[in-house]
Amino acid sequence: MSYLKIAGGTVYDPANGIDGEVRDIWIRGSQIVEPPSDPQDVPERTIDATGLVVMPGGVDMHCHIAGPKVNMARKMRPEEKRRHPPVRRTPLTHSGSMGSVPSTFATGYKYAALGYTTAFDAAIPPLAARHAHEELADTPCIDRGFYVLMGNNHFIMKCLQQNEPEKLKSFVAWLLGAAKGYAAKLVNPGGVEEWKTRQAGNVSHLDQKVASFDVTPRQIIRGVAAAVDELGLPHAVHVHCNQLGMPGNWQVTLDTMQALEGHRGHLTHIQFHSYGGGDADENTFNSKVVPLAEYVNAHPNLTVDVGQVLFGQTTSMTGDGPLGYYLSNVYKSKWFSGDTELEAGCGIAPIEYRQKSLVHGLQWAIGLEWYLLVQDPWRVVMSTDHPNGGSFLAYPQIIRLLMDRTYRRDVLYSIHPQVRQRSVLEDLDRQYTLNEICIITRAAPARILGLKHKGHLGPGADADITIYTPHENKETMFELPRYVIKAGRVIVEQGEIREPHYGNTLFVNPEYDRSLETEIAAWFESYYTIRFRNYPVGEEYLHAKQDEL
Repeated sequence: MSYLKIAGGTVYDPANGIDGEVRDIWIRGSQIVEPPSDPQDVPERTIDATGLVVMPGGVDMHCHIAGPKVNMARKMRPEEKRRHPPVRRTPLTHSGSMGSVPSTFATGYKYAALGYTTAFDAAIPPLAARHAHEELADTPCIDRGFYVLMGNNHFIMKCLQQNEPEKLKSFVAWLLGAAKGYAAKLVNPGGVEEWKTRQAGNVSHLDQKVASFDVTPRQIIRGVAAAVDELGLPHAVHVHCNQLGMPGNWQVTLDTMQALEGHRGHLTHIQFHSYGGGDADENTFNSKVVPLAEYVNAHPNLTVDVGQVLFGQTTSMTGDGPLGYYLSNVYKSKWFSGDTELEAGCGIAPIEYRQKSLVHGLQWAIGLEWYLLVQDPWRVVMSTDHPNGGSFLAYPQIIRLLMDRTYRRDVLYSIHPQVRQRSVLEDLDRQYTLNEICIITRAAPARILGLKHKGHLGPGADADITIYTPHENKETMFELPRYVIKAGRVIVEQGEIREPHYGNTLFVNPEYDRSLETEIAAWFESYYTIRFRNYPVGEEYLHAKQDEL
């Protein structure tokens, strides 16, 4: 098997303690390897990376790119497809539509062109897992996986109601294996069930009972977090807290952190959960990042991704049904709400973040505060909650905001003036280094997800590598990589797809007490509209499959 050599690049590989060192990287097949000891082992191709910056491929650990909510959002936004130029078909690529919810082909090509080689959809109901796998298999250039919605699952709430933690643990394991998913996801735990069963229902705090099951959000969070840790899953429970987007929700967020009781927990799109104020009153809306970040800094069991807001039009799509309804009323927009039997729900609505809006300006500032106030970059990950806060295509702009204090302040002074009084962003002088950018976009998400072969450039790592041309303007630098290498193959060169490639599916297959399947089967036959035997996803749906983790 021949070698590919990347010669003389300035390498950033924080997982291996390499911070801007000139090094060579050797690739054989789909993996990074030690330099060959035999001088006759010459590379088949050498990429001269002299003066260029070399990093692992990007890892987006929280986005929405597949599944029923994404497909419905594509149908809801035809005006975006008319407005945005499409991705044109070439001899190597398919055509694709753009907008805030790109098509499958466009999603894969655009991620790759940005230097990202792995992405996880963050909210798939297990009943829709087949469809999600089909869409992900249709998404080129990246490895992919998804998180399985569990926070409003009837069987899980039944186990909690009956105080059966072992049964709960086995069900979590079975559900992940059946859906071929990667991690357990909680969205507004208990609140979506209240929305589905009680007109305009929701939960406002962690100790409010979910009426139909007599359990609380606190029990759901604690129970699933404990099950995930006892199963030894690679990623912690992935939590979308209650009361997303509501003024005053920071207290529920803090309560959620405390409810984990030391168990691992990843709190996602944390920006949307860090608001002071109350009663939807714009005059009291403010940032509460300082006390929340202090708690995260003091508790190493916690990690977060940000959910950065960028100004402009986008689409809100979420497994949080009541939030979708709330946003549709705020924006007087079209709206879709969907319920998944016994499992989950979703809400979709077009939104626009306006630069002169106080609330939207604060949301923008609050996201940046999280990046700048969390002391350890290994515990805070770049995300826009694509497309909820903005497109993943905005990542280069976020990088510039973090690395260029002057640019950040220029934008701050261009938005609503009260943002400076209601947040601490103006006082934060921190500027990220290239090494820290490499951490929050690559090394940290890979480590938080337990992906041992991604996010670094050591021997044995997947040969997923991005090579950038340095530029004073970091947005310019990161929006157009010079080369992108996926599984040892050069798939992008100067923004152009050079070789078609389809990545692997990442999923877990944990062990569990298989005697539980008799009870699960009886439950399905009594309550579901499909037969139990038709529910688990077969490996034929995975297409390009990677061995389960």
